[in-house]
Amino acid sequence: MWIQRIGITCSSGQGTTQPIEKVGRRYVDGVAAAGGLPVVLPSLDPVHASAAVAGIDGLVLTGGGDIDPIHYGAVADPETGAPDAARDAWELALVGAARDSGIPLLGICRGAQVLNVAFGGTLVQHLPARSVDGHDDVGRAGDEVHPVTVAAGSRLHRIVAADQLPANTLHHQSVDEVGTGLVVSGVADDGVIEAIEAVDAPVLGVQWHPELLLDRAAHRALFGWVVHPADR
Repeated sequence: MWIQRIGITCSSGQGTTQPIEKVGRRYVDGVAAAGGLPVVLPSLDPVHASAAVAGIDGLVLTGGGDIDPIHYGAVADPETGAPDAARDAWELALVGAARDSGIPLLGICRGAQVLNVAFGGTLVQHLPARSVDGHDDVGRAGDEVHPVTVAAGSRLHRIVAADQLPANTLHHQSVDEVGTGLVVSGVADDGVIEAIEAVDAPVLGVQWHPELLLDRAAHRALFGWVVHPADR
């Protein structure tokens, strides 16, 4: 039976004898459970982004380290992590290629931030510096830590079928100025932007980690959307 091929981006690391590309198993599980064929996309030269997108039916940008602030015209904050230049360039190119092709694109945590930057937006580099705490709760990665208020009529609302969605929280950065063509579709009680989406394209970014909450239907539905966008 033919199934949708969903690209999943990687983070980089160092193995015992050579560099490695790695992806969290739960991203793969989320795509597979929704009926998609996971296709792992290592970071390549950005010139190959269009060819990579031509071979998939949807794209998931995964979580990971901080984006180099140079991509949104800012100087690095002392709390901003060391960038992965190859990954930044590759994922920004993938977003452009995905927009051109019209395939559905789901950004998760860092992935949502990459989306915003690719659309010309900016990021808060360190939430505690703005007196916003409690969003980097790694110890409760599999728990629903705080609610996200979902905008009525948004794509996110159609997907999760809820006005409020409890979510986990594993980030110290967030969307600041929203990119051109994007709108906010989810907000935490403290005002932190938790979801963005394109107004005229199948593009959605969420700041939390739904792959760690696959036992909850609303979070599984996000993977269902990227595999079967016409259903939602």
